[in-house]
Amino acid sequence: MSQVKAGTAARRIWLFGHFGQTNFGNESTLEAFLRNMQERVGDVPFACICTGPEPTSRVYGIPTVAVSRPMLTGWRPGSRIGRMVRSLLLGIPCEIVRWVEGLALLKPGDALIVPGTGLVSDAYGLRGWGPWNLFKWTVIARLRGCKVLFVSVGAGPLYSRLGRFLATSALRLADFRSYRDVSSIDYLRSIGFSHGDDKVAPDLAFSLPARPVARTRRDTAKDCSSRRVVGLGVMLYAGRYSVEHPVEGTVANYLDTLATVVKWLLARNCDVRLLIGDLCDRPVVQEFRELLKERLPGWEEGRILDDAVTSVDELLTQIAETDLVIATRFHNVLLALLCDKPVVAISFHHKVASLMKATGLSDYCLEIEGLDAITLETKVREAEENMHFLKAMIRAQAERWRTELDAQYDAIMNTIGLHPGNTAGTPADALATAGSH
Repeated sequence: MSQVKAGTAARRIWLFGHFGQTNFGNESTLEAFLRNMQERVGDVPFACICTGPEPTSRVYGIPTVAVSRPMLTGWRPGSRIGRMVRSLLLGIPCEIVRWVEGLALLKPGDALIVPGTGLVSDAYGLRGWGPWNLFKWTVIARLRGCKVLFVSVGAGPLYSRLGRFLATSALRLADFRSYRDVSSIDYLRSIGFSHGDDKVAPDLAFSLPARPVARTRRDTAKDCSSRRVVGLGVMLYAGRYSVEHPVEGTVANYLDTLATVVKWLLARNCDVRLLIGDLCDRPVVQEFRELLKERLPGWEEGRILDDAVTSVDELLTQIAETDLVIATRFHNVLLALLCDKPVVAISFHHKVASLMKATGLSDYCLEIEGLDAITLETKVREAEENMHFLKAMIRAQAERWRTELDAQYDAIMNTIGLHPGNTAGTPADALATAGSH
């Protein structure tokens, strides 16, 4: 599908985020939001402002534009003075053009929605999907008379004063704000941003369809019928997204601990399925496999399952074929819970610990800093012993969250001026009725 160009007919719902790249967690929130909202809004069209417009358009079948359209790719000086000169001569004029294009793109009556993800952060810089473009598109939307909604978003870290100003200014301009966990609200309050009407709502991925029980290898292979399959999520270390000053040696200790636990699992007649949450994890998975070969001479490679994954659906299928999951990435933890799998989480960010606490699984959450194999093995053994109880508790909590998200989707409909029963008739008129909050 071709991308949207300035001047295209509007009156639509625009989604904004770090989508169409390699992160299956972000894609799961976009998929969940689109699936649930498209069922509710009838003929109102959707489009997406994102970091990966072409893949997003291809996968979801909606028009897309880039968060920040590249204009001039040449002359990239290495010196600080050269970069300043480039910004003055080229960067500022190009940014003005982008603002003008954005103002022409969004129309009165449109809605701009940030559906989930941890977008309120400057850990990876101010530009790209950082606070600058979040602020820019929010301001453009308000200037054009659009409703702005932040829906089940995560927040933090915000290290720079400018990053905090841009992110919190964007939040203040919103008509609707909800955060995926208590820790995000607590973080924003700690940096001086607080609004009494802000809400906590579950991560949008919990509104994905319930996952059927997948066939596992034990259904087709007699020699592994008695083996338990443990999913092991291996993650590229997040660096400053975890802490402002990463501790040297964290990565080496993390991989070393996981290798020790894999050896222990194999000795206990368990198979191990390696899981990722982002394609950028593949290099660290390969590094981990090399470490396993050093640690486990003569290992049965067939018992370490490491199949390629290119979509949320494939990742869910892999998780569904496990009995228990050890995970680091937030959405590896979440999608395992969605599949009713007991999880032992390795927390690298407050969102992981917050999710585990909300699920009643704080006892099965370990910090990545200072991680040790003995403690991790103990938690895995406890999860195995309490598996039936944990699965029932996880299933009940996931259903509660699904109900809460249903209510939030209805609240979103009301905020943008759409109501069940009037969406199929004149959707553009319904969107146009959205006024000030």
